[in-house]
Amino acid sequence: MKHALITAGHKGIGKKVTEQFLKKQYSVTVHFRSDKNKVRELQEEWHQYKDNVQFVEGDITNKADIEHVVAQAMEQFGRIDVLINNAGPYVFERKKLIEYTDSEWYEMLEGNLSSVFHFVKAVVPIMKKQQFGRVITYGFQDVEHTPGWMYRAAFSAAKSGLASLTKSLALEVAEYGITANMVCPGDIVGDMKENDIITARLLEDKETPVGRSGTGEDIARIIEFLCDENSDMITGSIISASGGVNVFHKSKKISP
Repeated sequence: MKHALITAGHKGIGKKVTEQFLKKQYSVTVHFRSDKNKVRELQEEWHQYKDNVQFVEGDITNKADIEHVVAQAMEQFGRIDVLINNAGPYVFERKKLIEYTDSEWYEMLEGNLSSVFHFVKAVVPIMKKQQFGRVITYGFQDVEHTPGWMYRAAFSAAKSGLASLTKSLALEVAEYGITANMVCPGDIVGDMKENDIITARLLEDKETPVGRSGTGEDIARIIEFLCDENSDMITGSIISASGGVNVFHKSKKISP
């Protein structure tokens, strides 16, 4: 049985990703930061998978916690085939770069970039021994072109760096049967993060060219495909799933 380690796999898009892998008969280590009530709810909801899922608490901005999460995955399941870096902080308040506090700046860098570095450092040696591995990171639309993002400078800087890290890692580990790819969700908000495609199709969304909102299931299905054994030709790729919405200028459609 293959094993997936998913950060923040207990809520939002991460929850849908976890469910997708459990349905595909993976065992899963679900990292969470502090929401023990949510974990208890999921232990009931996912009771049928109780032997294949464990929850491990930790702060992804803390290297020791990252090493603990990885160690727990290995102790319980003995391997890590898939690393999905779903967790990542975001500053919702609109503010210009010079208005960021030092702590906000470093939280964006540590949570969105350095955390992935530390997870990769801990997990890739395991994958190399297995001669197989899949690493997934998250970005945003056009991140590979390092666009300017008004009021989101810290987040965009961290994710642009992560895009380069992902591409570099893909080159460095390809010979070991390991791939690394970045997935860029579109404007998936609120309940849609934990919703499914069938439900989204029932709700018209005139702002999205495809006619419906994106969902957590959309992202989960893309990630599942990228992590398949037969998807090894796809590595170092940055894949956007926006339904045609331009996340920077929502009134504009993406040119073909």
